[in-house]
Amino acid sequence: MRTRIKFCGLTRPGDVRLAVELGVDAIGFIFAKRSKRRLEEEQIEGLRQACSPLVSVIALFMDNTGVEVSSAIRSLSPGILQFHGNENDTFCRSFGLPFIKSLPMGEGALDPIQAIKRYPSAAAFLLDGHRPGEPGGHGEKFDWNIIPTLSKPFFLAGGLTPANVAQAIKIGRPYAVDVSSGIESAPGIKDGEKMARFVEEVRSADRNAYV
Repeated sequence: MRTRIKFCGLTRPGDVRLAVELGVDAIGFIFAKRSKRRLEEEQIEGLRQACSPLVSVIALFMDNTGVEVSSAIRSLSPGILQFHGNENDTFCRSFGLPFIKSLPMGEGALDPIQAIKRYPSAAAFLLDGHRPGEPGGHGEKFDWNIIPTLSKPFFLAGGLTPANVAQAIKIGRPYAVDVSSGIESAPGIKDGEKMARFVEEVRSADRNAYV
């Protein structure tokens, strides 16, 4: 099994092009109001044009209105939506696109098995290290040993870096890994060397899994 890779919070076309060249599976663009990586309307066209047609484009939201989500869909044409807030299953599926629902795994979080039951329409789940009600993207790691057996694919996020992603894969066995701050020099500004190292560490972890 190959671990998929998602780079999230990209804000510059050059970073998108490098991500594509490195062979990532998905690129996440953020529309959440509280994020330092939130995109402005004038950025979207250039970022979208830098994407490859073989890379999944994911639009990320956190308690945005339906009007805001629909507007972002028109501008970006994502293939998948990702929700990080208090959105319910009906809202998430109302846009006619597959969606990923983020589940906080930090202090005060609900049992993920119980939380998953609230989103029967989700295509996958994202386990992140932040606390309930807080946005992700701050590099907050959680204990990967507590990940339960899930009935759907899950993305592992929160505090991943080139230095620890191999260990995270070994322990958590996720469908995909999702990284933002761990490959940055500043919020929204990706570091090319870190991006390349992260991909190589994931590939190495996959190879070693079968040794």
